Amino acid sequence: MTIAALVSGGVDSSVVVHLLKEQGYTPDIFYIRIGMEDEEGYIDCPAEEDIEITQWIARKYGCRFEEVNLHKEYWDNVVSYTIESVRKGLTPNPDVMCNKLIKFGAFDDRRGHAYDRIATGHYATTAIVDGNTFLATAKDPVKDQTDFLSQLSYKQIQKLMFPIGHLMKGEVRAIAHEAGLPSADRKDSQGICFLGKINYNDFIKRYLGEREGKIVELESGKVLGTHKGYWFHTIGQRKGLYLSGGPWFVVRKDIENNVLYVSQGYDPREQYGDRITLMGFHPLAPVELPLPMEVKFKIRHTPEFHPGRLVQLPDGLVQIESGELIQGIAAGQYATIYDADAHLVIASGMID
Repeated sequence: MTIAALVSGGVDSSVVVHLLKEQGYTPDIFYIRIGMEDEEGYIDCPAEEDIEITQWIARKYGCRFEEVNLHKEYWDNVVSYTIESVRKGLTPNPDVMCNKLIKFGAFDDRRGHAYDRIATGHYATTAIVDGNTFLATAKDPVKDQTDFLSQLSYKQIQKLMFPIGHLMKGEVRAIAHEAGLPSADRKDSQGICFLGKINYNDFIKRYLGEREGKIVELESGKVLGTHKGYWFHTIGQRKGLYLSGGPWFVVRKDIENNVLYVSQGYDPREQYGDRITLMGFHPLAPVELPLPMEVKFKIRHTPEFHPGRLVQLPDGLVQIESGELIQGIAAGQYATIYDADAHLVIASGMID
């Protein structure tokens, strides 16, 4: 079996190579160079140290190393998606799009198609049920990354290997220490890679500029202050409003008129909802889902699952009826839907 291992220089993907070698495989190692480089000289992700460590791993384990440059594909697909989503007042999820379109899309088109399997350091597993392969949750509930993989196709999932999915994060670091890997104590990467060292708001400002608008209390209609553009804010946001007498939370956005509506207090009712309608419903199950059905779901990257019921609406859209009130339902984010045991990923969809 031929295996392409995607290695970033971090501890997780480094341990993937170690475990594959223990299992008798010698994968070819690929470093995907993405990030934001353009004619105006934006800072790229700091790749030099990552590449040095990845090359060291390749030498240690006798693996072939190759760097694959996917800058253009990343810009055309992920960065542009992020900018356009923010422009429309949505809350984008670049990590979901990066996995779908770059790591398991453009890479497979470029190099991965020649291999039987693609191995990564994601915290996820696969499970075979009635002869069908499902994306499934990892052992470590805090590190589980199935939500970031929930827009993959059934075909993509068949090809993936997640060698660390059955391990806790602490166990992964322990293996790295025992093997003497230079990445054993490296911090986990945070945030969106293409930003590098650039502040997120500075990035958004560069492409969308600033436009002053009103901040209005939803309940009273009172104008409390101003902001520099709705695109700098998302539903449920508290920081960056600079209002006195808080806390204040963004609960609604008027895109056409550039108005932010806020509510006061740590637990305003306006932050909550129990109906989540999905656009572009994306089943991951290889069998037709028997709607309505009881499910667990997430609408953001957290260890907690919410109970709910998945139903089809008369207009053909699919909706999650939550068994509890959910805070900060943000249009543009992705809901990940699991079976009733919160183990198998059965579907996902963008929140309407």
